[in-house]
Amino acid sequence: MLIFIVIYISYTLLENLVTDSQSADFLSHKTVPRDSFNLPFWLNVMYVHVIFACFAMLTGAINFSGKIVTRNRKFHRLNGYFYFISVLIVTLSSGYMAPHSTGGRIVSIAFNMVNIIWPSMTIIAIYQVRRKQFNKHRKWMIRSYLFCFTNLFIHMITFMCTNGLGFIYEISYTIGVYGAITLNVVIAECIIRIFKKRLNTL
Repeated sequence: MLIFIVIYISYTLLENLVTDSQSADFLSHKTVPRDSFNLPFWLNVMYVHVIFACFAMLTGAINFSGKIVTRNRKFHRLNGYFYFISVLIVTLSSGYMAPHSTGGRIVSIAFNMVNIIWPSMTIIAIYQVRRKQFNKHRKWMIRSYLFCFTNLFIHMITFMCTNGLGFIYEISYTIGVYGAITLNVVIAECIIRIFKKRLNTL
């Protein structure tokens, strides 16, 4: 799992910070930008968003290592707080970008929902571990961590709708956003159910 995460993070950073640092491909699909849209500032916020989203994905993956949990709880705790801070920065930066979302208000609403749900799940996970409810902590962390894959799922679904079903990009992206949120929730609950016994013994 960690190898896949590192490869995906490397690709994401290369694509967004080097290959297409001006987000020309993504921005080409925006129909009518809002009057308040400031490209240089938007790009800087996007860079912060991407970097900390990758950091959240990496720190989250590391903390799911059973060896780290059992052998080095101090590192696990510290790394967990780094994950939480990263989630906050990702959602705050997303809050700025949401009003300028491709697809308009309906997509903006979806992203703002994520900006509330994701950190809330993480806070619940922290609350549970402070109460020594380790099983509940792991379940809420799984729910939280799946939201690190939101962007991946969005692009996968958007690609399938655009190239497979022939939908226009804006419609495909809207379906991708809501589809990704649904996948995050469904996959997390499936993982919790499938690995129920293992989660109880960690």
